[in-house]
Amino acid sequence: MQRTDSTFKPALMLMSGRAAAFAITFLVPAVLARVFSQAEFGTYKQFVLITYTLFSIGQFGLAECLFYFLPANPARAGQYAFNSLLTLGVMGALFTGGLTVNASRVARWVNNDPLTAFMPLAGLYLVFLLMGTVLEITMITRKNFRLATGTYVLSDVLRAGFLIVSAFVTGSLLWTLAGLVTFCALRVVGVLAYFRKEFGREMRFDGTVLREQLGYAIPFSCAVIVQIIQQNYHQYAVSWHFDAATFAVYSVGCLQIPLVDFMFTPTVNVMMVQMGEDLRDGQQLQVMRVWQDTVRRLALIFFPLVGLLVVNAFPLITLLYTTAYAASVPIFMVWSLSILFSAFPTDGVLRTFAENRWLLITNIVRLVMLLALMNRFIMSFHLLGAVLITLAGMLLAKLMHLARIKTLLRVGLGELLPWRSLGGIVMISMVSAIPSIVLNAKLDLPQLVLLPISGMVYMGIFTLLVLLFGLLTAEERASMKRSLYVWNRRSAESRREAGI
Repeated sequence: MQRTDSTFKPALMLMSGRAAAFAITFLVPAVLARVFSQAEFGTYKQFVLITYTLFSIGQFGLAECLFYFLPANPARAGQYAFNSLLTLGVMGALFTGGLTVNASRVARWVNNDPLTAFMPLAGLYLVFLLMGTVLEITMITRKNFRLATGTYVLSDVLRAGFLIVSAFVTGSLLWTLAGLVTFCALRVVGVLAYFRKEFGREMRFDGTVLREQLGYAIPFSCAVIVQIIQQNYHQYAVSWHFDAATFAVYSVGCLQIPLVDFMFTPTVNVMMVQMGEDLRDGQQLQVMRVWQDTVRRLALIFFPLVGLLVVNAFPLITLLYTTAYAASVPIFMVWSLSILFSAFPTDGVLRTFAENRWLLITNIVRLVMLLALMNRFIMSFHLLGAVLITLAGMLLAKLMHLARIKTLLRVGLGELLPWRSLGGIVMISMVSAIPSIVLNAKLDLPQLVLLPISGMVYMGIFTLLVLLFGLLTAEERASMKRSLYVWNRRSAESRREAGI
């Protein structure tokens, strides 16, 4: 298990970097909302919505494919990386032309004519944003985990700085977004500098290698496009059936928890790199161990997170959005169950095995299911119906993925997942919720006070039970001890400096 355990430290490091980056950027929209008028801030949000949608589509699998090709063929890493960088720039240029030519049409689609002036800038932003995606991915595949973590944090600090400083200095949304584009351009310069240092003369375009990459990326990109549609379809359906006020209640209920992405993405990235190397070396048994250990560790994070959110749904929603959104609480409780599926990173395994066509088939089946049953579920269960059918689609996709993984790994159902560990984590997560439920019912405290108390009690009991029942590996226990030691030492130093 030595190589499997090696995935823990780099994944934890990348998680910490993502969490720190979020802490830095979380307040940026709140700051911009205070600098600009409501109409200008709305234009900014629409700018972000349009560019994010095109960014998700425009990656075309050319950045993510590096997780497959670089570990599998390190000798040609320079060609793979530079091909992706250059092709992503071409994709961005195509978007620039499309947005510039259709600027007024796009603005009319979102009912905001002033947005027309920002469309050429949106295209330029997409060019640099797409090219920049290869930076941290390449660092991770080269096992420069510390550098990737630092780059995540530094990039988000600079991005926030460029936005906020531009906004305060100019008071102009156009110049603020121009500052954002400037940052992304400088980031591409950093990508080129890193590539030159990492690959040297091997950093060059290769048409043969590009055809190989496109053979991998095209099915993957088709799967991603379908996935983007199906992920957002329930919100469009609710918008179609209900008024804006009702949609506001629903959207609050479908609150996204950023912690999920912080924990999920770095862990899966590290898993894919390790699996790719093991497949290259013909170590099929080690691939299985990496998969099972990744599932167990993600379950240790996401299963209790779901319990924590469900138990504290009312204080959390009403604290963030006031009691006017109390009707969002039951929607949020059911929607939180979607986090459970994040403990099973089946997409990452299938991408490692280049099973992108299966991903596409799965997403198409899921989308057809949603299109066929969404209206019926909404009519039968009101707002909860949209959530329920969306969760059913997620379950169907995971079952199809697991069936394919079972075949690829050539294992039986009993070996496919760490069933014993998963069962223990589920039971402990449920037992840990009981004291929090009692506290929420008995304590008459403000939500700002009750929420952290209930959360700390839940996590304290969960951690105690996990240690008591031996659900952590020796490395994980040692890591916890080191973290506690460092925390105690820093606390003691702080008290000495304060004269306490």
